[in-house]
Formats: sequence, structure tokens, C-alpha cells
Amino acid sequence: MNGDWLIRGRDGRLTVYLSPGDAVLCRAERGPAGPWEHAPRTVGGSQKLHPGAAVGQGTDGYAHLAAWRPTVPGESGLVHSTHFRPGLAALDWVPIGHPDQKGDRTGPPAVAVDGAGRGYVFVRNKGGGVSLRNQKVKGGWGGWLNLEGQEVDGDLAAVTGESGFVELYACAPGALLHWRQEADGKKPVLTESVDAPVRPGTLRALATSAEHTTLFFTDTSGDVCAWRPGEKPVTLLPSAGPGPVSAVRCEIEGHDCTVLAQRSASGRVAFAAYPTEQEPAGAWWTESGPTLPDDALVSVALDEHDEVVAASQSPSSGRVLLTRRKDEPGLALEAWREI
Repeated sequence: MNGDWLIRGRDGRLTVYLSPGDAVLCRAERGPAGPWEHAPRTVGGSQKLHPGAAVGQGTDGYAHLAAWRPTVPGESGLVHSTHFRPGLAALDWVPIGHPDQKGDRTGPPAVAVDGAGRGYVFVRNKGGGVSLRNQKVKGGWGGWLNLEGQEVDGDLAAVTGESGFVELYACAPGALLHWRQEADGKKPVLTESVDAPVRPGTLRALATSAEHTTLFFTDTSGDVCAWRPGEKPVTLLPSAGPGPVSAVRCEIEGHDCTVLAQRSASGRVAFAAYPTEQEPAGAWWTESGPTLPDDALVSVALDEHDEVVAASQSPSSGRVLLTRRKDEPGLALEAWREI
């Protein structure tokens, strides 16, 4: 899954989204703090999908999902669904086409939702740049827009700032790229690129203040770095493992903090926390939970009490594990349990 696949709905219940094969599944709490539904439900109907769906969430709590589906032999198209509440069925998948009109998959999609609740689906195009299709102000979908860019590689990282404007991050050989909306409903524009030795597939973006979003990425030397457009990337700490971090803002003992989670090289989940946008303060990893399979993914979110909650999922084992912050100083976590 590309994006935060553990999310809190508008009623406070948590949902996990899974993409184990040719479908997207969801599983939700039956009430805040559980218990959980006994079995996952299929999202969007019965049509077959390619692996690698993307999830984004608006301030209204609605989840927007995008995925590739096979169309004719050798070709694919993108589809979109909206999931309004954890206990309800998601809308059926709606075809939104291909950035190059037709062809096979061009890259993993990314999804963001603007301040008015409109979905934005980003994807690499055959020219190596980025294309966008988004929901219109008056309903329906606009046409595909070419956002330019060259030699874009790996997953895209879409995020919505506290302003409600959508932003996108991508990497190209030796560089990071940043697109931003300048006004409500407008086409995002490529505003900045910066030299950086980025490891593709490690991007994750988070709104970190009223003015900024922050991109977390792993550089080619193996360090987790942070970048806010208008500044230079800074090194935060050595990466715990090979994949992207998951990130969430929360309050810890009265301080605005950013919490990172990553599957470590040992196979456990590693957590780090530091004062938001104060990377020079430093951070360090603390490992938690059991050893996970190599394909395990990690996501962090806030629960109904605005406390940190984390989940891991493994497509090979089918297991989803969950932990929550204890009512103790610092970032103490409960024992991991399978849901």
C-alpha cells in the first residue's frame, strides 16, 4: 500500500487497508478501541486489481483509494473508490483511465485529498514525468493533467498541508522534486527541485505546521533525512531498515512531536520521536514487538484519544498486529497483539 493504510475514521474507529493480491481489503474496529471485525471485507466490489493500491484521507475522515486494474491483455487502467465510514461498504471502483490514454501500468499511484474533500490521483506517465487526475469543484472528474518532471522513479508521496492545498513529492536520479497547489482547486505546479542522493521507494510526507510539509526519505548512504521546500535536506538518524518510514504528529507530554516507525533490519518495528521540525534535536530508534516477515509493512496513526497507535501487516502471513501507546511517560507501547 502506498500511503497511510492505518487510518482513524470520523467516528474514531480505526481501519486497516490490505492489498494481498487481486483485491483491496479493509478491516475496522467495531467501536473505538475495539473489538475488531472478525474478517476483512472487500473494498469497491468484485473487479480484479493489480497489487499496490494507494490510500489518502481527507479532514472529513473519508478514505480515497486508487489502484490499477487489468483491462485488455497487456493494458491497465486506474480506478478510484471512496470509503466514507469504517462500518459502511466503500463505493464501487470507478474507472478514471490512463495518464497516456492507454497502455500498461506506469508506476504506483499516490492519493491526496484537498481541504474540500476532493480526491487527487497522481501517477508517473510514460514520459517519466507525473500526471494527475482530480475531482472537480462541482463534482465529477477533470481530465488528465501533465505536471511535467523527468526521470521520476519509485513511489510518489502525496500530502495535504494544513492549508488544505495538495502537495506532491517525487525523486529522480540525484534529486527531489516538489509540486504544490497555489490556490484551491488549481493545478499543482513544480515549484522546486533539490540535489539529494535518494533511495527510490523511501518517500513519506507529513504536514508538520501551518506553513510546511516535511518529506522523509532515505539517502543512498542509508540515513533517514528530512526536507522542507525552501530549505536544504538534513540528516535525522541512520535508517532502521530498508523500507520507508511511516510518520505521524502527536503530543507527547505537552510537546508537539513527530513519531517515525520503520521495520528494522532485525525484523522488529523501530520507533523514534523528536520535536516537530526540530531535526537538530536528534532522534534514536527503539525496537518493539516480535520479529516480522521480510514483506511486513508498518503504519502509524492516532487513535480516538489522539494517542499513537501502530500496525504491521504481512501479505505473506496475512497477519495484522497492533499496538497502542500506554498511559505512561514517553513513548511506551503496549504489547503487540494480532487483530
